[in-house]
Amino acid sequence: MDSLERKILGAFDGGGTGTRSLADLGDPASIRSVVSQMVERGWLRATESPETYARTEDGRLQLAAPRDVTIYSRPGCHLCEEAKAQIAPLLKEFGARLTEINIDEDPDLRARYDYDVPVIFIGARKAAKHRVDAPQFRRQLRDAV
Repeated sequence: MDSLERKILGAFDGGGTGTRSLADLGDPASIRSVVSQMVERGWLRATESPETYARTEDGRLQLAAPRDVTIYSRPGCHLCEEAKAQIAPLLKEFGARLTEINIDEDPDLRARYDYDVPVIFIGARKAAKHRVDAPQFRRQLRDAV
């Protein structure tokens, strides 16, 4: 990912509605093709308003640091609770940051992960689903750079 793509994805981290107009992201004439490519990659999606975009979860993952851990789960999921308990000491050991995403709050994520939770990413790479192999997860965190 180049620096312009990183800057565009980072523009969504500020407060507000979670949407940005093309003008909010930079000079529309110079970034239109880059934004178009990011939509094709699934990092941004066009909204109902003309020339307005929202960052997708895939776009958020592109900005994740190597040891940022994301768990896609849902309330009441016993496998999700088990996975969180297993990875908690490893997160502490490696100083990793955990982000929990409830898939039931996003129709796209629910469609993608409905029968697979928990799904765990380290950085932008899928590390586990359903169950966590703790020694393997430790290796993945150790090797994440």
